[in-house]
Amino acid sequence: MAELVPYPFDGLVHRMVRELQDHQAIYDLPERRFFLGDADHDFSVPFHGRRVSSPLGPAAGPQTQMAQNIVLSWLGGSRVMELKTVQINDELDIPRPCIDMQTIGFNAEWSQELKLEQSLDEYVKGAMLVEMLRHELGDKVAPGFESVEYDMSVGYDLKGIQTDRMMAFMRGMLNAKAEVEKFRAQIPEAYKHFRDLEYPTKLSDTLTLSTFHGCPPEEIEGIIDFLLRKLNLNCVIKFNPMLLGPQETRHLLHDVMGYQDIKVPDSAFERDATWEQATGMMERLAETASSLGLSLGAKFSNTLIVENDARFLPASEKEVYLSGQPLHVLAMNLVKRFRGHFGDRFPISFAAGIDRGNFPDAVALGLVPITVCSDLLKPQGYGRLQTYNANLVRRMDKVGANSVDDFVLCAYEGNALKALTNLELGENDPVHQACAGALENGSDLETAAGEEVYAKWVSEARLLNTETYVAAMTADPRYSLAQNSKLPKKIGSELELFNCISCDKCIPVCPNDANFAFTPSAETVPIVKLQKSGENWSWNEEGETSLTEKHQIANFADFCNECGNCDIFCPEDGGPYVVKPRFFGSVASWNELQTHDGFFIERTSEGERILGRFQSREFELISEGDQIVFIDRSDKSEVQFNRTQPNDSFKVLKASGGTIDLT
Repeated sequence: MAELVPYPFDGLVHRMVRELQDHQAIYDLPERRFFLGDADHDFSVPFHGRRVSSPLGPAAGPQTQMAQNIVLSWLGGSRVMELKTVQINDELDIPRPCIDMQTIGFNAEWSQELKLEQSLDEYVKGAMLVEMLRHELGDKVAPGFESVEYDMSVGYDLKGIQTDRMMAFMRGMLNAKAEVEKFRAQIPEAYKHFRDLEYPTKLSDTLTLSTFHGCPPEEIEGIIDFLLRKLNLNCVIKFNPMLLGPQETRHLLHDVMGYQDIKVPDSAFERDATWEQATGMMERLAETASSLGLSLGAKFSNTLIVENDARFLPASEKEVYLSGQPLHVLAMNLVKRFRGHFGDRFPISFAAGIDRGNFPDAVALGLVPITVCSDLLKPQGYGRLQTYNANLVRRMDKVGANSVDDFVLCAYEGNALKALTNLELGENDPVHQACAGALENGSDLETAAGEEVYAKWVSEARLLNTETYVAAMTADPRYSLAQNSKLPKKIGSELELFNCISCDKCIPVCPNDANFAFTPSAETVPIVKLQKSGENWSWNEEGETSLTEKHQIANFADFCNECGNCDIFCPEDGGPYVVKPRFFGSVASWNELQTHDGFFIERTSEGERILGRFQSREFELISEGDQIVFIDRSDKSEVQFNRTQPNDSFKVLKASGGTIDLT
C-alpha cells in the first residue's frame, strides 16, 4: 500500500518561498487563487471565546493531513483548520482507491494515515509555514484577516484516547515548544530571518470528537467528560446524520432528493445514538463544561453510512461513507431540529456539502466553523475556496452588511424585523425604535441596539434564518439526484506515460499536491542498444522516442496515497497516479515501494545519481562531470561513457548477456 511520507521542513520552506518568487504560486496554487481578506468586510466570528478571522475552514480530512495541505487551505482563505482525526491505531490498511467524487461523494477512509508523532510534526510544520507566510506576504493580508485557529480532532474510543501516545499527542498540541524549536533549527540559512519569528506553541486547546459510527452514547459522553476534566479542552461533539432516524433520513434521501439507489442499512441506525441520548448527553456535559469555564458545542455532521455499489470503490468494502450534496440536506435538517430543541444555546460547527453557493447561507445561520472537504476534491481544488469568500462578499454587499453579525440580521428579508419583534421590547421602546429605524435607513445596527440587545437580536435571527434556509434548501432541486448525476467527462483514450492532453486537472484535485507539471529538457530521445559481437560491443540506435508535448505531468510518490481522485477527473482512462512518471523523495521511500515503478534523483557534490524502476527492473545512472555510468541492476550490466560523445566513448564494464538497452 502506498503511504504518505512527510516532506523535510527545510525543503517545504525553500519551495514555498522560491515558488512564490519565481512562479507566483505556492505548492501549485496560483497567487490569483489566494484569498487574503477584504479590508471593507469583517468576516470575524467567535470561536470558543476567541475571535477568528473567518468561519471558513477545511474539514478534518485529506485537506488537513500534511503541512502543505494546511498552507494551501490558509492561502484559499481558511482560518479555522479542523485537523485530520488521529487515533491510537495508526497503522491502518486503507483500501485503494478510497475516494469517489464522480457525482456526489463517497469515501472509504477515516482517520490519519501517518503515525501519531508524524501527525503532530505535520501540524506544527503547517502552523509555522503559515506564520512565515503572514510575515512574507505582509500588508497583502487584509487587516483583521491574520488570526487562525487549529482545531484538533481525535477518535475513536476512550481506551485509545487515554493511551500514553494519544495523551502525548494532545499535550503536544497544547504545548508544542519542543517541536517548534526542532523545526526552527531546520530553517535554511537562506531564510534565516524566519528563525526569529514568534511561532505558536499552544497550537490548540480546542477539540472536535470524531467517533465510530455506532459508538455507544455512554462512550461518547465518557470521552468528552475525560477531555474536559483531564485536559481542560474546549470540546465539540461531531454527531452522525443517523440522529434523524431511519424514517426521516430515507424520506429526505429517497422521496425528496430522489437518491433511490442509495441504501442506508438498518444497522446504521440500530448501532448509533438516538436523538434522546444525544440531547441528554449535551445537557449533562454542558454543566460540566460550564463548571470548568470551558465551552461545549455540536457539529453536524459526520458522513452517512451507505451500502457500497462497488462502481469505483473496492468491492471488499460493504459499507462506505456518503458526503456532498445529499448530506448537506440531512445535516441542515439536523441543525434545524437541534436548534428547535436547544435554541441558540450551543455553538454549532458544520461540515456537509458546503460549496460556494451555500457557504453564505451557512454563515447567515451563525455556524462556526463552516468546514468543507468534498467540494475541494473537485477541479481547481483549494482554489475553489476563493469563490466561497467572493460569494459571501457579494451577498453581504447586497444587504449592506460589512460584518458577519450584520449579515446574520439582514441575510433574509423580513427576519431582522421579526427577530426584533421576538425580543419583546415593545414597539414604543426607544431601543426597538432605534433598531427599526436603523434597519430602514441603513445606519449602524449595533450602535442602535447597544451591545447586549444586539447580541440577543443576532441570536434570535440565527434561529429564524435556520427555519428560512432549511425550508428553502430542502426543496431546492440543486441537491437532487437529477442535478447531481452527471459524470466527469471522459474522451475515450488511454492515458500514457507521456504526452497526455495536458489539461492539468489532476494537479489541483490532489489534496496533497502530489501531481505536478514539468518541462523535459529533451523532446526526442534515441533508442540505444549495445550489441555484442564476439569480443566487441557496438552502439546501435534503433529509432527514437518523442515527447510531442513540452508540458508533461508527473507524480510525487511521497505525497500520493493512491486515493484515486485524480483518476475521477482525468479525461483519459488509466489514472495519473498509476500511469504517469513517479518520483520518490528519498532512497528509503523508493526502496520501500518495490511494487511501484518510478525514479529517485539525488544531487551529490560530484554530480547526480538517478535510480529507476520499470516493470520491476531496476536501473541506476551516476553522473560525475561528463562521465556517465549506467547500471542495469536486474541484468547485472554496467556501462561507462562520456556525456558529450557517448557512442564513441562507451565501455562495457559488466554484462550478463549480448544486449544492453540504454533507453
